[in-house]
Amino acid sequence: MNDEKHYVTLSEARKLLEEVNEERELSYEQSLALQHAQKFAKLDPEKTEKMVKELSAIEGVTEYHAVKIAEILPAHPDDVRAIFSGDKIVLQMSQMESILEVVRKYI
Repeated sequence: MNDEKHYVTLSEARKLLEEVNEERELSYEQSLALQHAQKFAKLDPEKTEKMVKELSAIEGVTEYHAVKIAEILPAHPDDVRAIFSGDKIVLQMSQMESILEVVRKYI
């Protein structure tokens, strides 16, 4: 079994759940997850995937952080700082500006 983690964005989850819903009836929990994803996913899966790849290329940004950034779409350095605060990672202002530049490109 592969122990490597792969994080899925909300828009990817929405796409996967919609595909499964076409094939069969979703469970109650899956239906709730689909409703949540439809309501809160802000970008289409292709844009989100490109954004995550671009964000992951920035020094200090892990796949986990890139997915969180793509879901939240921060508009201010304080928003970016909040995403990283739980991990006690301190970003330089230049890194935060790079992150915000990528986000602005996709919204």
